[in-house]
Amino acid sequence: MNEISRILVKNTISIRNAFELLDESASTILLLTDDSGCLIRTITDGDIRRLLLSGKLLTDDLSSLNQKPPLVVKEDQSIKEILLLMDSEEVNQIPIVNCENKPIGLHLRHELQPKILLSKPHMGENERHFVEEAFQSNWIAPLGPNVDAFETDLAAYVNSGYAAALSSGTAAIHLALNLLGVSYGDTVICSSFTFVASANPILYQGAVPIFIDSEPESWNMSPIALEKCLNDCQRNGIKPKAIIVVHLYGQSADMDLIVDLSKRFNVPIVEDAAESLGAKYKGRDTGTFGKFGIFSFNGNKIITTSGGGMLISHDKKMIEKARYLSTQAREPAPHYEHTEIGFNYRMSNVLAGIGRGQLEVLDDRVRAKRHLFDRYVDKLKEIECIEWMPEPEWSYSNRWLTTLCIKPHKGGITPSGLIEKLSFFNIEARHLWKPMHQQPLFSKAQYYPHSNISVSDRLFDTGLCLPSASNMTEEQQERVIFHLKKILS
Repeated sequence: MNEISRILVKNTISIRNAFELLDESASTILLLTDDSGCLIRTITDGDIRRLLLSGKLLTDDLSSLNQKPPLVVKEDQSIKEILLLMDSEEVNQIPIVNCENKPIGLHLRHELQPKILLSKPHMGENERHFVEEAFQSNWIAPLGPNVDAFETDLAAYVNSGYAAALSSGTAAIHLALNLLGVSYGDTVICSSFTFVASANPILYQGAVPIFIDSEPESWNMSPIALEKCLNDCQRNGIKPKAIIVVHLYGQSADMDLIVDLSKRFNVPIVEDAAESLGAKYKGRDTGTFGKFGIFSFNGNKIITTSGGGMLISHDKKMIEKARYLSTQAREPAPHYEHTEIGFNYRMSNVLAGIGRGQLEVLDDRVRAKRHLFDRYVDKLKEIECIEWMPEPEWSYSNRWLTTLCIKPHKGGITPSGLIEKLSFFNIEARHLWKPMHQQPLFSKAQYYPHSNISVSDRLFDTGLCLPSASNMTEEQQERVIFHLKKILS
């Protein structure tokens, strides 16, 4: 129950003062009472604007407002009843009145019903054990037993030879490009439909990106567009230094076709598997097909270290070089000796402890994410305007985020409109990634569409992500489903 003394007004207050009070109180309503203190009606900024549009002046009072029976609740009503009323009336606040109809408080939706976030961290008890070990041993700084064990355990989980624990997935991509000898003026091919962290390291190295569209089957890099690009590069005497393939929203790209092209044109692959840890392509873990694979442990990923990443490879010497570069390229000398540029990219022993605990429950997290996706699909199967992210027969997605597109000719609503409506009910949803070739940062970059239709453009225009936390309760998911049905029906 919220204090209301600052938003109680009489009809003698001026329109200007009412506007100022709404602004100062950070409230979306005022409570208009009579001389005895009984509630007459609520007043919104919309009500005040309508007064001004009717010809009233800012100096006029509120006496011309019509008497409108207010939506109220009693102080003994249950939270469930109050939330049902808020939903049915599509409001986010309701005054509380006593038996004399005098306002005594205000219920706010965000206090009764915490926001459902898109993908919040899911922590357990395992992490605490490894972190406490780091504290007890006073091994807090970068490097340490947890870092070594996390690298070993993750490499074993994905059946990769070697791994280097780093400060972020972006750092891992940067080191991969550095190790492949990418430098100023070189060309690097990259998925367009992704987060900017996939492409920024290309610019770190002074290289030139070429962006590749998605295919409709997986939403990931189109082998058709990639082949067009590689053929054009060959004709023009350009030898790309790398292909950055992104496994988007927890689903693998069609790696057999992409690997074949990589071998035919002799261009190494860097797999951005930041979102796809636990996902597989034809039974094999994502991140293990290219020269390098990278994972992210950002706070919203399927497992997290709060912030961090991992570079993996079957090439032991390359990972050893990555560890060297990530610790400021310090030479093995009794003093500080440096012969090349290094980076401060190593993961701390504390964060690696969190990662070890998280890795132990990764399979559970994948099952939970897939179950969430399946429930969304089942409960919303009657909504014809929804088109879910497909899962090709060769893919096993970790369903990091539940994603969908709204068929524009059937939905009658845009992704922006749906996101806004869900936000009103304290539910977070987000647009799909804006393709890199649409970003002002890369406005001069080349782009190869899948066909005469750009798949990634269509996905961005029609798609969005739904709340998908692995610790999301069934009740929370039902709440999202309820509002989706109401909005899209």
